Amino acid sequence: MKKLFTNLTFWVLTAITCGALLGHYYPEKGIQMDFLGKGFIQVVKVFINPIIFLTITLGIIGMGDLKKVGKVGAKALIYFEIVTTLALIVGVAVANIIRPGDGVVTGNLQKGDISVYANKVQEFSWWQFFLDNVTLQVLLGSLILGTVLSKYSGKDKIIHWLSFASKYVFKALHWVMIFAPIGAFGGMAFTIGKYGIATLLPLGKLMVTVYATMAIFIFGVLGLILKMYKIKIWSFLKYIREELLIVLGTSSSEAALPSIMEKLERMGCSKPVVGLVVPAGYSFNLDGTTIYLSMATIFLAQVFNVHLSIGQILSVIGILMITSKGAAGVTGSGFVVLASTLTAIKVIPLEGLALLLGVDRFMSEARAITNIIGNGVATIWLANNEKEFDRDKMNYAFANVHETENIVTDNLTDVTQENK
Repeated sequence: MKKLFTNLTFWVLTAITCGALLGHYYPEKGIQMDFLGKGFIQVVKVFINPIIFLTITLGIIGMGDLKKVGKVGAKALIYFEIVTTLALIVGVAVANIIRPGDGVVTGNLQKGDISVYANKVQEFSWWQFFLDNVTLQVLLGSLILGTVLSKYSGKDKIIHWLSFASKYVFKALHWVMIFAPIGAFGGMAFTIGKYGIATLLPLGKLMVTVYATMAIFIFGVLGLILKMYKIKIWSFLKYIREELLIVLGTSSSEAALPSIMEKLERMGCSKPVVGLVVPAGYSFNLDGTTIYLSMATIFLAQVFNVHLSIGQILSVIGILMITSKGAAGVTGSGFVVLASTLTAIKVIPLEGLALLLGVDRFMSEARAITNIIGNGVATIWLANNEKEFDRDKMNYAFANVHETENIVTDNLTDVTQENK
């Protein structure tokens, strides 16, 4: 019983349940809890860039072989493109088979203002995408600094101080993660309170189809990728279930980014691979977002009885292969990318976006969960491919999941003892 009450997963799950109940029975109170979810995410975001900077810089200095760094980066980009293309194809295929848009009556659905998203279509540019994406800037800066310092004769002293800083940044993060249940509670209470379960009913078929497709992709495509190195997808999901619950409660994969980076290192992925692949993946390997965008496009075509030819479907896939890469760089980016895709196709009414506004928050949870799993799998695959993976560490981590989940409590104990 003591282990249960000191387990963070238990408290996050309890908080999500309580948040859903509050939002359902007391919607106004639930909406007021939004600041808890947003506040937690904002605090976690403070740690993202320092962790990326320290992880990548230390990894490159320690690796020594700069050619290998470039090789890992190139392989990562090729992997991202292949897997996100598979995600697009899976999304389009399932949407065309199940046809969730057939029979949807547009007049009976709650609509919203899409002008803010439509206007942003004209504003989007790849240069602006880079300027708005601080994580990419930190990633590039860390690569350059790590490369320069790797040639510096006094790098041992720098490694010492960076390692010292890294140790206490992660310990500070562990303190923050104690409040993850509060963030999950606030995020779930707001979602249910503002949009309500009833919002899902008109677009229930789309919701079920999207969630089912994400599951097919995770256990089919990503499961097969891990199977190449004899790793079970279920074991990995069990290992990161704490992060998955945090993402479910907050609807943000960023809330678990620092934690997932640490767990990937603990399960045997080398620091350089984790530092390169995970931050880049959050901009270029958004599997869940890619699936949703492809399915939403086909769904809207079905709603408005627009028959898309094979050539037009291939055009949708081609356009989304480019535009989906910018889905992390702009506020409301999912709708911006979808709007830009509909504008480029020119056969589906842009006003159709209004149909999705009410249920987008619920589907964002599926997107975020699939994104974080996809980036974890990418890191594991590349680490194995580059022989930068310690299988003994993985076996230990998988066999001691409960011990890993209680890492927050363990580290807090360490800090307390150090301060005595």
